[in-house]
Amino acid sequence: MAILVAGVLGYHKGMARIGSGTPPVMVAAEQQADRIVVDKSDRRLELRRGETVLATYRISLGGAGDAGPKQREGDQKTPEGVYAIDWRNPNSMAHISLHISYPNAADQAAADAAGYSPGGNIMIHGLANGWGWFGPLHHLWDWTDGCIAVTNSEMREIWSKVPNGTPIEIRS
Repeated sequence: MAILVAGVLGYHKGMARIGSGTPPVMVAAEQQADRIVVDKSDRRLELRRGETVLATYRISLGGAGDAGPKQREGDQKTPEGVYAIDWRNPNSMAHISLHISYPNAADQAAADAAGYSPGGNIMIHGLANGWGWFGPLHHLWDWTDGCIAVTNSEMREIWSKVPNGTPIEIRS
């Protein structure tokens, strides 16, 4: 058993160093989303342009599921509120990722008042590098540290349709 665990951990660490490969190019502006809506209770992410839903994806959340908004570092919760996609990581340890601007000023103030760190580095991402084959099953449980996960092919589509600055509303 110890050999199996060591092998899995070694595989994961090795694949994390390899990176995600070349990210996709952006689609034409008229095909891009102008907002993202995440419904934690339905485990759904929608890309929208105006009132039109461009695409819908099944998602996995932080390990705490939909047990309320993120409040502190390490709570395994996915934030709730209105944020923006503020940068992207083509070399993520999970297949390409888009950063969500958590914590906002209100999140930071609440954490400061309670005397703890709000956490950060919340992303929309694909599966951990080397684990893409797990895609059809990833949404069966909430497994991230507070991020929003989709399959690698879905992440490539999202990357190409979501420019930096796109608002994202995450609700329960």
